[in-house]
Amino acid sequence: MPHIRVMLDYFHPWPNSSGFYVARARRWFAQAGLDVELVVQDPGRGDTLEYLARGEVDFGVFPPNRLLARRAAHGQPLIAVAAVNHRGLEAIQTTASTGITRPRELAGRRLALNPTPRGLAMVRHLVAADGGDPDAVVTIDAGTRELTVDDIEAGEADATFGTYWSWDALRGDLPEERRVTWPVDEIGAPLYHSYLLGTNERLLAEQPSLVRDFLAVTARGYAAAAQDTERTLELLEEVIPYFPRPLIARSLALIAPTWTDPQGRWGVIDPARTGPYAHWLAEHGALAHDRDWDRSFTNALLPAVTA
Repeated sequence: MPHIRVMLDYFHPWPNSSGFYVARARRWFAQAGLDVELVVQDPGRGDTLEYLARGEVDFGVFPPNRLLARRAAHGQPLIAVAAVNHRGLEAIQTTASTGITRPRELAGRRLALNPTPRGLAMVRHLVAADGGDPDAVVTIDAGTRELTVDDIEAGEADATFGTYWSWDALRGDLPEERRVTWPVDEIGAPLYHSYLLGTNERLLAEQPSLVRDFLAVTARGYAAAAQDTERTLELLEEVIPYFPRPLIARSLALIAPTWTDPQGRWGVIDPARTGPYAHWLAEHGALAHDRDWDRSFTNALLPAVTA
């Protein structure tokens, strides 16, 4: 039975990883002849794509912009084989006490974010899309730290960008009615898949049946995770016991609908959003070029029912 290492999308498991855990717990991977190990990254050794490039994991979950950037700048033979999310998960978040009621009012205010070229470009795009002056936004380097609404209330910033509306934005003690959260795809962001599942081209070329089997079981796991939320919640509490049950339950309810496209299919990577997103990234300096974006992914290994 081949040992398969799968690297998840964050520093720790969260409900977006539910499908993998469900498939493993119900022994569907084992029944397909796969011994699956689920791991998270050590930031000191790089992100998921770095692990994939070194051959230290077999599959990984990552943002599409990072995949496109590595292929464009370094020609790394990495490829996406399924979409995990069919929406952007990021949000701009603030609180009622700041008086900020729309993105253009971020001009002259302090916005905390991880100031990557893509993140800065997205903030400028969103503020400009609402008629604001992106040059007037005061950015605060938060690194990989995700500030909560409580941090905003404490005066660390006036707003945040990059918080996930289905996870980080839910944390904190501030009452819901005093939170202001704008998912980026509702305020003018280009459409994109927040996370893709991928591998390296060598594994795809040498063992396509293994990839196909892994995707079929993973699709089954995500379907079951969305359908049987109580059982999924019990499983998640075993792998992320340090978060309260209500937070995990709410996150699961929010994130599960993003696992399928408008046709109800899991895994299908949409060229109609991937191509324009690649063009947007290149236009805004977050990607060296957008050539060959269509070679960065394939839907050919997905289960026939969803392909």
